[in-house]
Amino acid sequence: MIKQDVLDQYEPTIGIECHVQLNTKTKLFSGASNDERGQAPNMVTSPICFGLPGTLPVLNAKAVELAVRAGKALNAEIAKVSSFDRKHYFYPDLPKGYQITQLDRPTVGKGEIEVPVNGKTIKVRINRAHIEEDAGKSVHPSGVGYSLVDLNRAGTPLIEIVSEPDMHSAAEAKAYVQELYLLMKYSGVTLGDLQHGNMRFDVNISVAKKGAGKLGKRSEIKNLNSFRAVERAVQYEISRHVELIEKGEVIKQETRGWDEAKQRTTAQRSKEEAMDYRYFPEPDIPPVVLTAEEIEAIHAEMPHLPPHIRRELARFGLDQATAETLILQDAMTGSGYVHTIMQVGSKDSTGAAKFAASWLSNRDIKHRQDHPDQLGVPSDDQFIAVYKMVSDKELSSNSVDQLLFKLKADHTLNARQVAEADGLLQENDTDALALAVGKILSDPANQKAAADIKAGETKAIGFLVGQVMKQTGGKANPAAVAELIKDSLAK
Repeated sequence: MIKQDVLDQYEPTIGIECHVQLNTKTKLFSGASNDERGQAPNMVTSPICFGLPGTLPVLNAKAVELAVRAGKALNAEIAKVSSFDRKHYFYPDLPKGYQITQLDRPTVGKGEIEVPVNGKTIKVRINRAHIEEDAGKSVHPSGVGYSLVDLNRAGTPLIEIVSEPDMHSAAEAKAYVQELYLLMKYSGVTLGDLQHGNMRFDVNISVAKKGAGKLGKRSEIKNLNSFRAVERAVQYEISRHVELIEKGEVIKQETRGWDEAKQRTTAQRSKEEAMDYRYFPEPDIPPVVLTAEEIEAIHAEMPHLPPHIRRELARFGLDQATAETLILQDAMTGSGYVHTIMQVGSKDSTGAAKFAASWLSNRDIKHRQDHPDQLGVPSDDQFIAVYKMVSDKELSSNSVDQLLFKLKADHTLNARQVAEADGLLQENDTDALALAVGKILSDPANQKAAADIKAGETKAIGFLVGQVMKQTGGKANPAAVAELIKDSLAK
């Protein structure tokens, strides 16, 4: 284990390539389905996926539109003229012997995004984002002497987002891929199902002594599919590089894989020399030509993205941690949290918006985890009504949960009527509470607790409050009861 003071002497440099599966119904160059989930091998294919002679690709126009959306989300340049190329290599899961991609003229050019990291913001430049098709998948059954090929993913439409090496820690790498995920999800570019490979990350890492003036040799970790895997793989690889340098050993430029079970990277193949892919222009697909009006029309249809949402949530007084939790939860589950909070804030007040955000981020997320079948969220009007009852000290925290969980299932329910019918409202009438307190204090069984309070043992107040709550069936306002007990015993 490398000590932290040794690690602090080095600076990592990190760049990330992200493959994003586009949210189209069909594949990039054929009419085969773009959804392989739950399908048997080689069932969502076409003759083009198998590279059969005489088949010709037809470009999916929706894929181009989504690539433009991605470019706008990345604050990137959109090419008015872009084109496709053939990238040649032989592998069993690529039957035609080449991949159709974009080399010299990608649809999306240079851009830049802001990434929130631990209370600060870093800028990561985007080198490019090009459209390409995915290959199939090789399957290696254990205990047999052969491999199988599944072409369900062959021809799947992707964009590959290539960053500049602007990240310098595992935390920054994780924050960057999470921000990419949010941008692509909110813009509608991808379904973002990480478990099924909708976004995959290739991380390039090099390490050098601080002030060395040059980068070290890099390694590339392929096919990471979660934020946590990116963070832990980067942490491991930085330590591995530093350890080798400290021992005077040479770092190999190579491709490595991430072993989730062992929490370590393993060597896959050397990359000392660049492969010659024999690129040449794709002869069967004409250049893609976009007008300024077409690009602007696509941009105009885009929804609000995370940077805008963060500013709106901050306007309602939400702290960054709560805002990030809600934005990510919304992206992963489509829960509608963000929309509800913004509607509550615009209809009522900052206080109501903060109340809704606090409950959703602390209570409803946990509730969904325990009860994944119970979706939905209370309406903005229901939240506002409950907030007013909370502000008037008519509801306890337990009652709030009980009420909101019931309201989220039916937006036609009136919050106050439900609270009254279910006996959730607290008793705030001072005279009624004073009478209840008087009965508890006059009970001989409670005299020791009363004497302890008079002697300065304030913890005993909780016992007496509990007695009043029992007497009132849990309807008394505990804070008001505590004050009445203090006042009564102080006389």
